[in-house]
Amino acid sequence: MLDIRQSNPGDWEYVSEGAATIVFSYRGPPHADFSGTVLRLRKSPLLGSKPEGSIGVKNIGGRPEFDDPIIEYQAKFMQKLIPPEYLPTLRSVQLGNVWLENLVALQNSVRPQDRIKASEIDLMRSRGVLATDLVGGNYLAIEIKPKWAFLPSPVHLSQETKPIKTQTCRFCMHSFVKVQKGQKVATDYCPLDLFSGDESRMTKAISSLWNAWAASNGSINNLKIFARGKVVKPSEAWRTLKDEVTAEDLDSIRRAFTVSLVRRLLATPILSILSQLQRDLDSLDIEGLSKLWRTAETSLYRKAFVASSENAISDSNSISSEAIDIGSISMGDLSISDWIDFLDTYTSRDKLNLDHANPAPEHLKYYAMAYLLSATFKDCSIFVKLDFLDPLHTHEAEGNFGCVTVVDLEPKNMKKISVWQELDQEIVHTYAVQATRRKVCMDAGQQGPYFRVSVSEPVLE
Repeated sequence: MLDIRQSNPGDWEYVSEGAATIVFSYRGPPHADFSGTVLRLRKSPLLGSKPEGSIGVKNIGGRPEFDDPIIEYQAKFMQKLIPPEYLPTLRSVQLGNVWLENLVALQNSVRPQDRIKASEIDLMRSRGVLATDLVGGNYLAIEIKPKWAFLPSPVHLSQETKPIKTQTCRFCMHSFVKVQKGQKVATDYCPLDLFSGDESRMTKAISSLWNAWAASNGSINNLKIFARGKVVKPSEAWRTLKDEVTAEDLDSIRRAFTVSLVRRLLATPILSILSQLQRDLDSLDIEGLSKLWRTAETSLYRKAFVASSENAISDSNSISSEAIDIGSISMGDLSISDWIDFLDTYTSRDKLNLDHANPAPEHLKYYAMAYLLSATFKDCSIFVKLDFLDPLHTHEAEGNFGCVTVVDLEPKNMKKISVWQELDQEIVHTYAVQATRRKVCMDAGQQGPYFRVSVSEPVLE
């Protein structure tokens, strides 16, 4: 196993962090193992509770340790759904307590204050993760969060939500709700344009993301631009240019950016792969999943379902079906083995026996896990590596430029389903009152009378 102590803590530069992990990029002298990588470390809350989503192993000293499962998860599960060439390389690396303490001393000052108050690098870990550095080279790196790729099937929608959900996509509805709350969002961007496979619609989508990025001073999370490893702000868009000509106007840079990025996205199947996975895995919509969950809670099905669950809840905890909401059946924490078993069903002939129009309660766990996985693909990011822009010559450079990588594919927690159900109700309820201003979203991957829309319908500005 690689040993991080072969490098100096000062060779690593803070990049970003989330609730559970923190990321550093290698900036030291050329190294066969570390050059072109980022170090992903687990954090621990200041109260000392176990990081969410971790699994137990033993470290070299025999102490209990909760190791990051992402390497095994990607190798045994995700690579069966997303081709390996579109995934980052992940490797385990040995850590050292003193080395981590020195890293903290060097880097803590550049961390956001709210993060410092909430968590710290877990000094008790003996292993971290080395991953491909997707932004740190002499190139442009574009991060896009595409979001939801489809309009839902109308089969399980209520009469109240059907005309809304089959006309306006989830992202556009949610954007409207966020605007009502005073948040900055890409209101002109529709993911269905990006996923359409149509060059003109994809150009519109990327242009809309650029405009929102410029208007928000780069703060929207659907588009981020990096040049030579550094975040690019709209005021320094010239850094995306081959010759860094500061006099070049923003509009000409936008056009060159859009042409280059759309051309690259059209040359890869990744958007089509993500779209199909999202749609196929979310066959019931959250409304249909909620109905199925409530059916499984009834006395007729509850005993059989609980008996088949490794994490059964006792009869004393049973709840009247009339008071049930999604999430009261316990399936426990999902392990990698659970996901592998799910994949076996999803990719087998047995899946053909599932009747999505009339889902059986005994298949609840399958549909719940499928929905979780669809949510992962709805929330992932893609990184596109491009050559620096030349507004006068918008052809792609040859070589390694144009690589596309999908990230943020960690599994979601089953507890999130009830949260998503409530959010879905809030979004549709808020959007429903705007009947005269509903946006018309065109789903290129869906056919049927419920998806035939009229371009004469008023469009939300």
